[in-house]
Amino acid sequence: MVDLTRQGPVFILAMRSGENRFNRPFLDALVNALDEIEGSGGPTALVTVGEDKFYSNGLDLNWLMGEGAAEGPTFVGHFLAFLGRFLGLSIPTVAAMNGHAFAGGGMFALAHDFRVMRADRGFFCLPEIDINLPFAPGMRMLIQAKLDPSVSRDLMLTGRRVGGADAATLRIVDETATGDDVLTRAIERAAALATKDRGTFSTIKRSMYAPIIRALEDGTLA
Repeated sequence: MVDLTRQGPVFILAMRSGENRFNRPFLDALVNALDEIEGSGGPTALVTVGEDKFYSNGLDLNWLMGEGAAEGPTFVGHFLAFLGRFLGLSIPTVAAMNGHAFAGGGMFALAHDFRVMRADRGFFCLPEIDINLPFAPGMRMLIQAKLDPSVSRDLMLTGRRVGGADAATLRIVDETATGDDVLTRAIERAAALATKDRGTFSTIKRSMYAPIIRALEDGTLA
């Protein structure tokens, strides 16, 4: 479901699960990859990337209503805790948004320190308003922390789809690129930060986002 490789100091976590929707097996694979990355030594940074036209399409609602129904809110709480852990990672993180980043997939991208989005394919979208799923407190706090106030308001209340060029203009992402250059630029950004001291980096990030990390790691749904 995920491939973890290393290019110099940069780990590249490639999500290989189709639409990369979050279900139990996919989330467990990501958590195991984070364990390996955090256990590494020396200069380190992380880039995540999807495949084909998807970065991540969010929670796997079909799985949650079927095979994963017994887990229900428990699993969603675990997903929130994962976002909190990712947000507070002690290493620099860059999302190489090769395609669609919807709902929880968009929030996963926002949990990164920086984002590079493909200019010519894919949308960023928070469609919860249209599927009648209110944002958990930690989700809302994450979105509002990472996006300008008017942008977070508009995206959460309208479910608007935003392409790469507009995403850069609205500062949802830090830059855009075409094709394979998305991953190349993300790796370059990550490599430039890989020598930052982990302790200092973690302290700054966890203080910047302390209330959000607490809300996410607590797994509070409402």
